[in-house]
Amino acid sequence: MFESNHKYNIDLQKFNSLQKQIQTCRYCQSDFGFEPHPIVFGNPQAKIMQISQAPSRTVHNTGKPFYDASGKRLRSEWYKISDENFYNPNNFYIVSISHCYPGKNPQGGDKRPPKHCADKWLIQELELVQNQIYILIGGIAAQYFFPNKKLTDLVFQNLKINGKPAFILPHPSPLNINWFRDHSKFMEKRVLEIQKVIHTVLGIA
Repeated sequence: MFESNHKYNIDLQKFNSLQKQIQTCRYCQSDFGFEPHPIVFGNPQAKIMQISQAPSRTVHNTGKPFYDASGKRLRSEWYKISDENFYNPNNFYIVSISHCYPGKNPQGGDKRPPKHCADKWLIQELELVQNQIYILIGGIAAQYFFPNKKLTDLVFQNLKINGKPAFILPHPSPLNINWFRDHSKFMEKRVLEIQKVIHTVLGIA
């Protein structure tokens, strides 16, 4: 049974101030070699707090979180919800360990997100956003909250963060094809369980 958010005391002034600070943060500019574009999305009463690794280059350019192939798979195949439900700021607070796209790694893929971003900003968002459940996406997000635990083990467990239900997803990137092949029960069973929770929280029949 999930509680209605109207019971919580939300400090809107503090929340709005925090969002402005995040949006104007340029702490990593010298490390990135380009101007950071912090992505901030959602209201403090959002029902679901979704935490991933970092925005992609596409999201960096558009300013719209999960507005890429991975996001489409997440919404349409895993969550089974419309874009309107996903991009409703009262439904989802979408954030990452790093609020900005960190750039490309010369060895391939994106650079690892700087942890100090989460230590500085995410920790404050966790205090102010009065969500009902957490969804963590990818190994780096999972490690931040559950260090020294294997992603595969966490994916199949019902967990808690700040006393609230928390669910772990692998990253929906096509690059994870081997993981999906080796763990067929994720798509056969686990994703359906998480999907049901999401629909219950959002009030989707």
